[in-house]
Amino acid sequence: MGDSGRPDDLAGVLDDHLAAEFDTMDLDAAMATMTDDPYLNHVPVMTGGIGREQVRRFYGEVFIGHWPADTTVQRVSRTVGADQVVDELVISFTHDTVMGALLPGVPPTGRPVRLAVCVVAGFRDGRLDHEHIYWDQAALLVQVGLLEAAGLPVLGAEQADKLLAPRTIAANALLRENPG
Repeated sequence: MGDSGRPDDLAGVLDDHLAAEFDTMDLDAAMATMTDDPYLNHVPVMTGGIGREQVRRFYGEVFIGHWPADTTVQRVSRTVGADQVVDELVISFTHDTVMGALLPGVPPTGRPVRLAVCVVAGFRDGRLDHEHIYWDQAALLVQVGLLEAAGLPVLGAEQADKLLAPRTIAANALLRENPG
């Protein structure tokens, strides 16, 4: 893990953090990438934690190791700045386990999900200080069968599909008078 705080080092720190969360599922390794007083905010549902103790508890009890076995994370883009890294991702899984981080209080539905996700990771002194994680909760709810898209300006997995193939999937499908 780089300690100089240089932007190229920050991307490596985030990669180490993500590997600890999703690959090795190592709580201690994930926490080792973070500052002494981090915070985590899953913006659509406000799950996460404030401070090292809450973040550690959230990771250990709700997040790390609490993803379906078939979860994949595909990076679409990465932007590295002086003190933050922004990843645009598509996360795919079968909702076959409790996922309190994304779907608090929702039992497994067994449905497939493809979700466009944006992670804004902020750094202080070369360590991960905070994460703001965004996704379209309506798109997730449509895919797990808790929201009917008919008549609403919402989509499900089509959002992730468009992100992965932006020039091959038509735009403006929700507009009544399609200008595209």
